[in-house]
Amino acid sequence: MAVRATGTNAEQDRQLWALLNQTHHAIWRARERELDDIGLSAIQAGVLHFVSTLDGPVTPAVLSRTLHREPHTVSGLLTRMEKQGFVKRVKDLKRKNQVRIVLTPKGKKAYEMQNKMGVINKIVGCLPPSERASLNGLLEKLRNSALVELRARLPLPYTY
Repeated sequence: MAVRATGTNAEQDRQLWALLNQTHHAIWRARERELDDIGLSAIQAGVLHFVSTLDGPVTPAVLSRTLHREPHTVSGLLTRMEKQGFVKRVKDLKRKNQVRIVLTPKGKKAYEMQNKMGVINKIVGCLPPSERASLNGLLEKLRNSALVELRARLPLPYTY
C-alpha cells in the first residue's frame, strides 16, 4: 500500500518513517523465514556476521555497540547462541577480565550457509546499482543522525 505524501513536513516525515518501518519489517520477516531453515534468527545471523568480519577482538561490548542493542540484551543473545553451539566466550589473554566472542565450527558453518542464502539479494536486486548507491548514502545519513540523537538521550556509560 502506498503512503500519500501530503500535508506538512512533520506529516510527511511521519509518513516516510512509516514507510521505512514497513520496509524494514518486511525485509526482516523475509530474512527470518529464510533463516528458519538453518535454525537461526536474523539477529543471530547478524552476530555471526559481525564476529566473522569485524577487525580486532569482538567483545560483548563491541557487539552491543555494533548491533545498537543494550548490553544485557546482547549478553542474553550470546548465552542462547552459546547453548546452541554457535559461539564461544573465550577469556582475552591480554585483558583477563574481558572475554572475546569466537565462532565454533557449527557457527562458522551456519555463517557460511546464511551467506549463501539469497532473499536479501533478491529484494535489494530490484534496484539498479546507481539507486543502491544512492539508498546506501541516504540510509547512512539517517543512521548517523539517529545515532547523534540516541547519544544525546542515553545515560552514560551506554552511549554508542
